Amino acid sequence: MSLVESVQNIFRVPELRKRIVFTLGLFAIYRLGEHVPSPGVDAASLTAAFSQQAGTLFGLYDIFVGGAFSRATIFALGIMPYISASIVLQVLGAVVPYLEKLRKEGEEGQKKINQLTRYGTVLISLIQSYAYGVFLQSNPGGVAVVPHPGLGFLLTLMITQTTGTIFVMWLGEQITERGIGNGISLIITINIVGRVPTAVQATIESLRTGTLSLFAVLAASALAVAMVAFVVVLTQGTRKIPVQYAKRIVGRRMYGGASTHIPLRVNTAGVIPIIFASSILIIPATIAQFFPQSTVAQFVATNFSPGQNGVWEILYALFIVFFTYFYTAVVLNPNDLAENMRKYGGFVPGIRPGKRTAEYIDRVMTRITLVGAVALALVAIIPDQVFQWMNVILFAGFGGTSVLIVVGVALDTLQQIESHLLMRHYEGFVRKGRIRGRR
Repeated sequence: MSLVESVQNIFRVPELRKRIVFTLGLFAIYRLGEHVPSPGVDAASLTAAFSQQAGTLFGLYDIFVGGAFSRATIFALGIMPYISASIVLQVLGAVVPYLEKLRKEGEEGQKKINQLTRYGTVLISLIQSYAYGVFLQSNPGGVAVVPHPGLGFLLTLMITQTTGTIFVMWLGEQITERGIGNGISLIITINIVGRVPTAVQATIESLRTGTLSLFAVLAASALAVAMVAFVVVLTQGTRKIPVQYAKRIVGRRMYGGASTHIPLRVNTAGVIPIIFASSILIIPATIAQFFPQSTVAQFVATNFSPGQNGVWEILYALFIVFFTYFYTAVVLNPNDLAENMRKYGGFVPGIRPGKRTAEYIDRVMTRITLVGAVALALVAIIPDQVFQWMNVILFAGFGGTSVLIVVGVALDTLQQIESHLLMRHYEGFVRKGRIRGRR
């Protein structure tokens, strides 16, 4: 079956068609809001001032919100406060007994966690919008971007940005519930992909003027394709631990005796370690922006910036490995897995249930997490360095972090579409392989 026929099958399923149209409609609303300016800000002057923020925390933030941060629109904070609140609650869930209890209560507990996440989003939005207002009033890059600074401007900006974040969060939840795919992840993906037309236009202009060679573009494109393929393998890679369930007699019926497996993902942490590592290492360059006369601040910013002397890259890789292990330990507990298996009569062949099983799972996780952590570090560092060396504008800002997000979201959305098609006996996009249908 051709790709065209597969796409036609999507629109033959009424429910799937409605979900896709609904999702596209909310995307259009979101993109429209990304171009509505916040009151009291000279957007043109801010865009010029932001040309100096590419290697700072503000530049990284701007990538995830589709350039809205550098234009000071009503969606300048985007969905990032919600992401931050979700990560904080996930981390606290491993150490706070109340949150850990909620995680084990199923759907009702998840509803309470979602409500706490919303409250946390509002709090983080207020804090970040205030810091954003202070940053705008500090005349970034020596450019006055706020004609009338003061308390009134700060309050107006805080209300505007917090309301915008809450609306974006609502859009994401509506997409998840009534659309197709994970709404929050899709919004971040749209922000990243939305920068492609501008990059393509800049690349064509560079080719026309002769400042960029066609060979460099082709070589960078080949590397990008290889990187996407590698990320797909990394995202889908799993280590299957076989599990056997003993036979049980309940009343007059016999249960169990089935064989299954526990799929441990090579990259359980996803893109979170890269985001954590980037946020921490970009802080020195960001702080230096506020102390242009300080020799110490400028020395730290110069020596801890990408592409200077290799120190930043080494620390970046080490932080990625550390946060990969840390976040994997937060979201996946071997003791809980072993206890759940023992409770339902499951065991790993050759391994005693209970503590021995937990130790075995932990040993396997430690080994495959090392592979995933090293792979994440390679994806995060090497493509960016190569693209920067080639000076290819088309892939500027589309490094390992962006590719991991886009590929992960695309695979998840494709799996959901496959499930809808296969339930109604239609052929999907993939005829064979691990992605066909949702396991």
